[in-house]
Amino acid sequence: MTRREARETAFLLLFEKTFSSLTMEDIVQFAGETRDLQADDFVISLAEGAARHIEKIDAEISIFSHNWQTNRISRVAMTVMRLAVYEMWFEQDIPVSVSINEAVELSKKYGGEEDAAFINGVLGGIARKAPEKLENPDPAA
Repeated sequence: MTRREARETAFLLLFEKTFSSLTMEDIVQFAGETRDLQADDFVISLAEGAARHIEKIDAEISIFSHNWQTNRISRVAMTVMRLAVYEMWFEQDIPVSVSINEAVELSKKYGGEEDAAFINGVLGGIARKAPEKLENPDPAA
């Protein structure tokens, strides 16, 4: 599975979480059983990590989504941004520009017409605020 495919799978799992009270672990398990989903370590790391840090990530998205309350942003756009912000903050081996580009591509595939520009702007603002990765991130925290 390529990194792009893994991101898309993680996006789908995280998107499913927006409709469910199940844990991400349960969502991954059920997706494997019902849809024969093959989730590798990278997929699980992204989906579970973003879900674990969702409140902090949402707060950051809220700051940079000028004139938009997060509850008014589509579930697709929020999920794409959650995944990208998690990746920007915690995946040390992935350049921030790659995380943003992949998020824009996911939004073009799954989102509305204006989502790509909106997502690019929000993620760009977050990247400019703190362009370096977190030091010694602890995704399990």
